[in-house]
Amino acid sequence: MNTQTLNAPGLQMATPLSSQSVALSPALDLRGLSLRYGTQTVLDGIDWQLMPGQVVGLLGRNGAGKTSLLECLLGLRDPQQGEARLFGCDVRALDDATRARIGYVPQQSDLFEQFTPAQLLAYFRSFYPRWDEALVDGLMSRWELPRDKPIAKLSGGQQQRLSIVRALAHGPDLLVLDEPVAALDPLGRRDFLRELVEQVLDRGTTVVFSTHILSDLERVAFNVAFMARGRLALQAPLDGLMDQCRIAQGTPQALQAAACGATVLSRRTLGEGQERWLLQWPEGQVLPDAAAGLQGVQLEDLFEELTA
Repeated sequence: MNTQTLNAPGLQMATPLSSQSVALSPALDLRGLSLRYGTQTVLDGIDWQLMPGQVVGLLGRNGAGKTSLLECLLGLRDPQQGEARLFGCDVRALDDATRARIGYVPQQSDLFEQFTPAQLLAYFRSFYPRWDEALVDGLMSRWELPRDKPIAKLSGGQQQRLSIVRALAHGPDLLVLDEPVAALDPLGRRDFLRELVEQVLDRGTTVVFSTHILSDLERVAFNVAFMARGRLALQAPLDGLMDQCRIAQGTPQALQAAACGATVLSRRTLGEGQERWLLQWPEGQVLPDAAAGLQGVQLEDLFEELTA
């Protein structure tokens, strides 16, 4: 089966990101970001902006480059080309005040395993003027995290919860979460997402949330960004995509007629002259009647079509 992301003749091509004109300066600004490991291209000229208060779920298959992208935007990995700026500052030269505005939960725990949780939190508290001890105490209590047990002896889920506590404790203006609930059971994921909504989203924090658990992302992400082959294929409000996108299957000629006025987000060749198109109509436009063979979409459909 062959999958492409391209434009049908005579139809408008999809643009990777919306070009809204906003007076605020972006919290995150990436320009031409490219990263290669040997001959393998991991990030391919990515341009990406996030405005203050945006909450974006970053979706992509394994190997799409999600973790590398997050590490580059935080200055933890140097790209071969392009630049990344956080709150107007080059990530290669962030000052202490800017670093104090960022919270990060990596995919793999980077805790000091010889410390206890109490020692770890006391160490990080010294770096952050906005440290919220009441929030820390509440999370440690609700999540039943021991304070005096060596971190090396905590379970994977406990270590991940502790990483989340550390990232939330100073009230960051930008929170970057790389698969933050991968080691948590369903109840742990639910508790974390509740805290994320109550403690972070309500105060206008900019959030980038990478996860492969689509049901979790639907609870908190207002926008979704799909990543494939080192590029951002599309970023848009999730509710709008559900309302404006449809899947159609048939011959290219029949699909082009049915897709009048739509953007072709992806095309998939099925064989025997049949193709499968993911179509998006402009906001506010009345979609063709369902009898035209159009199928509504869920997040799983968008993921399948846009990240192949």
